[in-house]
Amino acid sequence: MIHNPSHQTLSSATRKQPKKIIALLFVLLLATTTLFPISSVTAQSNPSPGAIQPFNVTEATITDMQQALQAGTTTSVELVQQYLDRIQQYDDQGIKLHAILTINPQALQIAAKLDRERQTSGSRGPLHGIPIIVKDNYDTADMPTTAGCVCLQHSIPDNDAEMIAKLKAAGAIILAKSNLHEFAFDITTSSSLGGQTLNPYEPHHYPGGSSGGTGAAIAASFAAAGLGTDTGGSIRIPSSYNSLVGIRPTVGLTSRDGIIPLALTQDVGGPMARTVSDAALLLDATAGYDADDVATAYSVGHIPASYTDSLQADGLQGARIGIAYELFGSSAAEQSVTQVVYGAVHDITRLGATAVPIQIPHLDQIMKYPSLSGYEFKFQLNDYLNSLGEDAPYHSLDEILKSGQFMPSQQESMSKRNALQSLDTPEYKDIVLNRTKVTRDALLQVMADNHLDAILYPTTTEPAAVIGQEQNAGNNNRLSPFSGFPAITVPAGFTEDQLPVGVEFLGRPFDESTLIKLAYSYEQGTHNRKAPALTP
Repeated sequence: MIHNPSHQTLSSATRKQPKKIIALLFVLLLATTTLFPISSVTAQSNPSPGAIQPFNVTEATITDMQQALQAGTTTSVELVQQYLDRIQQYDDQGIKLHAILTINPQALQIAAKLDRERQTSGSRGPLHGIPIIVKDNYDTADMPTTAGCVCLQHSIPDNDAEMIAKLKAAGAIILAKSNLHEFAFDITTSSSLGGQTLNPYEPHHYPGGSSGGTGAAIAASFAAAGLGTDTGGSIRIPSSYNSLVGIRPTVGLTSRDGIIPLALTQDVGGPMARTVSDAALLLDATAGYDADDVATAYSVGHIPASYTDSLQADGLQGARIGIAYELFGSSAAEQSVTQVVYGAVHDITRLGATAVPIQIPHLDQIMKYPSLSGYEFKFQLNDYLNSLGEDAPYHSLDEILKSGQFMPSQQESMSKRNALQSLDTPEYKDIVLNRTKVTRDALLQVMADNHLDAILYPTTTEPAAVIGQEQNAGNNNRLSPFSGFPAITVPAGFTEDQLPVGVEFLGRPFDESTLIKLAYSYEQGTHNRKAPALTP
């Protein structure tokens, strides 16, 4: 039986409460330890005059946290607890963002173990003991992986996704898993398991999607940083709408193994963070070859020692940036964003770059091509479900459709995808071969002809829409997935209605270092990000 959407929203909130309560019970468990007594945390919350003030996680960077951890003025346990408190205050209560699906019940225990490891054998690196939130389409062997669908609410994979395994190896704490648009189908972030995620800047507006849960959570300081996935724009759109930095890497830079697929030809996982430096640290930890994803073989020899080496405040000095004015919106609904992005063009020139007006060859032809999510999803989801083995709650999209255990608004699009019988069609082959070639050739040609370091345009052409109204983000986000080339969105400011706006830099394949350099210079020269006033 298909559930009523309003009932699903209510029940999803009810479902996630026990998981959060379980996580909070670890505070009592840790109170019995001598290494991290809760009394010491409590004492810090009411310091005597002249005492060291407790570390505040709100808007804190990963570097801030590591410095405090190294100095002994905070612990990973305290960081986790502060984030848990904020999730309870703003996700479960208060403005009720509905950004989080599941909290890791072992988060405090893992944090305590990493604190002990830091004391006995030192830090593993920049992410040691740092809480991270990941979109709930990444496999986690210790928590359900649901894609936001009630049909998978009890599905716990045997293994972590490769990017999750890399984060854990780096010492990161997977604090929670975030809501997403169900199966990553759309850009408004609504699901049968988590309901509608809200925008922390304006709760009556959408947070973008499909990684909107990660976007809202990181904007509201529920963790240090997060992971999203991007098939058409699903990292960059919510990053833009939540005043975040989002990196869609080159296809092949990060492994897709263990990510519930939407269209593997376009799928990629990447960081979402409040700063370029934090995003670079996450990319350092998650990039690299994976034998279980052959596309990552292309990354070998193209990954620098550290993407943080590109954090240069003067990175725009002497750069040549192609301004794709044809991607700037001109309608009345787009004017508020366009005005902000014109300001960004002015800023990059003020910071030393040359703004070069360009026209992308064959742009109309490129934009007429569809996304492959309407083609590959059924076949690749079926493969994913079968990879779960005997524990799989369902083994095909067809079984899920027959169960009715999904968001009713997904019915038509899921049924249309399920009706496809084969990918061995001239239409599909034309998209895979010709769309990719035309897009890549056009972008490389315009960059070579104009000696460009990157191309700049609005991440989205319209701001976040009011919930219940149509959300139009535009088609600019297609250039990166259609080519496989990397793109980074960075906060560009706010509309007159105080809705965040992002500007996107697109570059050559495996040239994330250049994009990070340009974005960091722009970020440091503007400081456009502001924290949401509703989640202080």
